[in-house]
Amino acid sequence: MVLLGARAAAHDIPNDVTLQVFFKPEASRLRVLVRVPLRALRDIDFPETGRGFLDLSRTDSLLPDASRLWVSDSLDVFEGETRLAKPAVGETRISLESDKSFATYEQALAHVTGPRLAPATSVVCNQTFLDVLFEYPIRSERSAFSIQPAWGRLGVRVVTAFRFLPPGGAERAFEFNGDPGLVRLDPRWYQAAGRFVVEGFWHILDGIDHLLFLLCLVIPFRRFRALVPVVTGFTVAHSITLFAAAYNLVPDVLWFPPLIETLIALSILYMALENIVGAGTVHRRWMLAFGFGLVHGFGFSFALRQTLQFAGSHLAMSLLSFNVGIELGQLLVLVVLIPVLDLLFRLVVAERMGTIILSAFVAHTGWHWMLERWERLRQFRITWPDWSAASMADAMRALMMLVIVAGLVWAVAAALKHYAPNRDRGERTP
Repeated sequence: MVLLGARAAAHDIPNDVTLQVFFKPEASRLRVLVRVPLRALRDIDFPETGRGFLDLSRTDSLLPDASRLWVSDSLDVFEGETRLAKPAVGETRISLESDKSFATYEQALAHVTGPRLAPATSVVCNQTFLDVLFEYPIRSERSAFSIQPAWGRLGVRVVTAFRFLPPGGAERAFEFNGDPGLVRLDPRWYQAAGRFVVEGFWHILDGIDHLLFLLCLVIPFRRFRALVPVVTGFTVAHSITLFAAAYNLVPDVLWFPPLIETLIALSILYMALENIVGAGTVHRRWMLAFGFGLVHGFGFSFALRQTLQFAGSHLAMSLLSFNVGIELGQLLVLVVLIPVLDLLFRLVVAERMGTIILSAFVAHTGWHWMLERWERLRQFRITWPDWSAASMADAMRALMMLVIVAGLVWAVAAALKHYAPNRDRGERTP
């Protein structure tokens, strides 16, 4: 029973697995180099010596089949819209954990096609990598390639560091968590746009803090005409800061993300309290939505960081598409919230009392979020940067952004004077 238990433990699913992959089309063939921890290849009994070390002389013959079963069978490669046949296994190698050859494609290829470990090397299975070279026949090295990896079964948490080396172009790095679905390595503009519209749509629906902020905006003004300038102000504002963050025009310091998360919680708390004491006019509300929208845009950018790798060379188009997706999600929220709130205030509770009760619940949540995030923010030591030419340039860029923002606020305020001349009379909260 003790021996069986030890054998079962050897096939446990590892907690953390990291794969390193190079993907390089060359003329009429595609080379894919993969490094995977040998412990992730479960249900394969690699032969051992009497002292518990890998028997390398007998292990090598098992590596091609293990590579197909656990690596290439879980990877679909597409040339254009055509899925390629399963690849040939070119070379396989057992490598030590100390081996650093996968730093570059050239070093990795030389290592995989070079000499094997000496059969007398004493190493255990859990301290080795399997390095493998796969080769696919392709029509052209300049085709549009896509991949659909399904390596999530290799471990509890699987991270894939993927590097695409297009012909004559710069290396593009990707990082996947688990199974990312279909990934286009060099997407067309419309493919990138479609992906980011979907990303933005689901992001707004998954973000409870952004949904609570929208709820606070909607409660006092439950008419589309009244909400147009409010939602427009919020949209324009978070678009500005989202673009600024994507083009590295924001502080790159550890305390900035927790600061933004704290300010987002503060925005929810403030808007809820304003609903309780009286929301005022649409003119005042859109300016608040604009100001807090700048903060929420930074929050959107944090969620977008890991996704921008899929934009290819279409960064601006992808950012616009992400904003379109957010707006579609917001419109869906408005379409649902407005009639639900109308029914609630008509059939269940008086409008003023209902506004106070709903806003009080939101304020309670925002208050606790603000305290929790403030505690995290306090753990960072915020220091002013040393003034240098680079920091002066950053300050000038920030000042230019402020001037642009101020100009947009002035333009929207001027437009609103013509949009709703009677807004202060008919749209105050009762």
